[in-house]
Amino acid sequence: MTTDSPYSCIAPASDATLERAASLLRTGELVAFPTETVYGLGADASNPAAVAKIFAAKGRPADHPVIVHVAAVEDFAFWARDLPAAAQKLIARFCPGPLTLILPRAAHVSDAVTGGQNSVGIRMPSHPVARRLLQAFAAQGGRGVAAPSANCFGHVSPTTAQHVADDLHDRVALIVDGGSCEHGIESTIIALTNETPLLLRPGSLSLAALEATLGIPLQRLDRERADAAPRASGTLASHYAPRTPAELVSANALDAVCLRYHHEGKRAAVLLRTVSSPEHAAHTFVAPIDVHGYARLLYAALRALDAHGDDVLLIEDVPTTVEWMAVRDRLLRATH
Repeated sequence: MTTDSPYSCIAPASDATLERAASLLRTGELVAFPTETVYGLGADASNPAAVAKIFAAKGRPADHPVIVHVAAVEDFAFWARDLPAAAQKLIARFCPGPLTLILPRAAHVSDAVTGGQNSVGIRMPSHPVARRLLQAFAAQGGRGVAAPSANCFGHVSPTTAQHVADDLHDRVALIVDGGSCEHGIESTIIALTNETPLLLRPGSLSLAALEATLGIPLQRLDRERADAAPRASGTLASHYAPRTPAELVSANALDAVCLRYHHEGKRAAVLLRTVSSPEHAAHTFVAPIDVHGYARLLYAALRALDAHGDDVLLIEDVPTTVEWMAVRDRLLRATH
């Protein structure tokens, strides 16, 4: 795969690139790489100084934990103190895949990874490039790669190598270009630090499939459980946000809201799904009507509309069904 990017830090995902990426990780450098969800900003999870570079590059709060990406199922037991039966069921069914498990941390796991908590997030990505990189890293003695999304903290997540370069090009040693991400939204996060599994962040995995595997309902994160729940990536009220102020607007109100901004002398960009372009929209992006297509293009659409520099970004609201729960979660945070 080739890239038209002007940034020299982007390289196609060849065997030579992945060997170089693994070597950079082993020497404490930052490497961005694709997963099936979004691009991750990776550092050697066993090297606290390297992990600290992630926080500096992203502008990420020091107490916000990162997720450890591993090459093999056996690696879960290296990072976690305990693998309860629920974890074993989920790993057997969904790993590799877009699932992160929050588990009791092993004694050797650094606070740099966990944000000082007694738990650690672990996932085994299914993207072929991510898997090849993690295997190359393991062959050089690495045990796991800490990797939050490869963007400035709180900004729209990256789903292409170019998105990473737009945010972090001078703060990362190498960006491995593996094309556009398949799912387009971050992994499902389930906490297994108490007796009942707790859904901290919905993702592309269906709730029905997760609960069928567990044999019990998943608890949902609410106000009563929020204080006791582990901190995890992407669970802040404001996140995944474009720089342009964004609003979630019902389909039948888009025309009126666009007209109101027009009368105020403001330019409105609009992310559409089911309706035609409002007459007074400055710029529009028409997203796929189905949930999987919408999720895959959501962040690219937000970034494209954001780039126009309009005064406001209006997003046509999406259904409130369980199927749309993960997308709606991202939109609510982006417009908080």
